[in-house]
Amino acid sequence: MTNQRSKTVTYWIFTGFLAFGMLAQGITQVLHVQGYVDMIVLKLGYPLYLLTIIGIWKILGVIAILIPRFALLKEWAYAGFFFVMSGALFSHLANRDGILDILPSVFLLMVIVGSWYFRPIDRKLSLIPN
Repeated sequence: MTNQRSKTVTYWIFTGFLAFGMLAQGITQVLHVQGYVDMIVLKLGYPLYLLTIIGIWKILGVIAILIPRFALLKEWAYAGFFFVMSGALFSHLANRDGILDILPSVFLLMVIVGSWYFRPIDRKLSLIPN
């Protein structure tokens, strides 16, 4: 397998995990599935409407990551994913939650960084104008 091909395969593995994880979370958050409501509202103390906002952003972010072109939009989606998952990690740490509560945030942060790092050139933002 060539180096470029292996980078592409690695990108799609990371991006597949990212898309699946964020889409699954986004849908369950928008639908206010009881487990998320209990965690966000009761355990972490955030308002319920935050679930809807974050869920919609995650669904839109997945769309932005998967569609072709729109490199700037992709950068914003990656940044948003990073901010929301690092916020989740630090919320769990501040709440002194156990490792089972912290691991999903850590895993998704690693997947976000991996997908961003291995993205193909046509999905990167060009800093040099044409």
